[in-house]
Amino acid sequence: MVKVKTRYVCTNCGSVSSRWLGRCPQCGEWNTMTEEEALPEVPKGSQSVQRGGEAAKPASLPEIAMEKMERIETGIGELDRVLGGGIVPGALVLLSGDPGIGKSTLVLQMASAVCQRAGTVLYGSGEESAGQIKLRADRLGIDAPELVIQADTSLDAILREAQQRRPALVIIDSIQTMYSREIEGTPGSLAQIREGTSRIMTFAKTMGIPVVVIGHVTKEGAIAGPRMMEHMVDVVLYFEGERNYQFRILRGIKNRFGSTNESGLFTMNEKGLAELANPSQLLLSERSADQAGSAVAAVMDGMRPLLGEIQALTTHSVFAVPRRTASGMDYNRLIILLAVLEKRVGVPLGTQDVYINIVGGLRITETAADLPVALAIFSSLRDMSMDSQTVVMGEVGLTGDIRRVPHALRRVKEAAKMGFRTFILPKGNMDDMKGPDISRCRLIGVATLQEAMEAAFQKT
Repeated sequence: MVKVKTRYVCTNCGSVSSRWLGRCPQCGEWNTMTEEEALPEVPKGSQSVQRGGEAAKPASLPEIAMEKMERIETGIGELDRVLGGGIVPGALVLLSGDPGIGKSTLVLQMASAVCQRAGTVLYGSGEESAGQIKLRADRLGIDAPELVIQADTSLDAILREAQQRRPALVIIDSIQTMYSREIEGTPGSLAQIREGTSRIMTFAKTMGIPVVVIGHVTKEGAIAGPRMMEHMVDVVLYFEGERNYQFRILRGIKNRFGSTNESGLFTMNEKGLAELANPSQLLLSERSADQAGSAVAAVMDGMRPLLGEIQALTTHSVFAVPRRTASGMDYNRLIILLAVLEKRVGVPLGTQDVYINIVGGLRITETAADLPVALAIFSSLRDMSMDSQTVVMGEVGLTGDIRRVPHALRRVKEAAKMGFRTFILPKGNMDDMKGPDISRCRLIGVATLQEAMEAAFQKT
């Protein structure tokens, strides 16, 4: 009998070792070496099968003919925005997200939309039975005769069915549940995921049929399986959001056919996922005027301007070390802002507990929210309210200066559409403020944190 050989593969970088190591010698990560059975070696006399039968011939750049890519529009505007205008034929798209966030709901709605525009869609599911998918479709109001459901965990069977039907789109839910008899290992193992993804990629490129694959995530938020899985696919999408909130954000982490700066916003309701046309209005719909500790920030989510409310609460601490809590922003960034407020402006915060909340479950990662956070903290400490029609943006430096922010004009125009008329922004962005849309707006350029406080609370 042939002796079964084992090897150890790093789940982070994919490096292979003949023995187990606590730390990967390539990427330096700890406890990432996982055991798997080594595939048998190909005999020396055999020849590998190449796509097309012959090796590709090199050609100079001017000799290469342009390929026309007619994208398949899904009809879901936010999804098409993230994909770069639609699904490219032959593309392999990896969709990932936390459990229960709505990945299966999104792909089912996408499948229904593609059926109406492009034809048959094959939905291969190893997670649910055909009856369970039918129940979800009835709840979402989906009745698409062109949608073919195949509840099977065999990847080979799904790919054979796709070759026979030649659908416009193939959906696999999920890659961790798929199994191939020709690959050693159990479903969800490194070998099954890696080799299964490779087979799906070969099928998509050979047949010219786009494939959408759903992938699970680990506790750390990374896609389960080897890291090289993300390098193999054409598009990597992350579906994010808090379960307790109705917002869902679809982000493009990798896109070979478009930009990764776009994001799609959805809301979850009883009819499934609905596109969010005006997220700023929904984020500010319950905001009360003339309340201390509140500021409106203009931030960018990808290339889309958003308006969000930042709430701050300061209270006298009963502990030796005051508490600092940040919900929706980086905790370390909050600590830096508190230090700048106390050192550069003289705001006494050493005995105050500070709590920051970004309303609506929105998570802010860019530094343009520094200034509104600082003003909200000062507003709560002094119990003074800002003008409810004021929008704030700006990055706060360690010296207390206000640095310019990118796309300031787009932020101002978005806020002006919603009726805001006063803007506190960095003085470095004042030269960019030109256009008829902001002619009625009051623009206040500030160079330091002290100037921003005087401008924000001058009427108080």
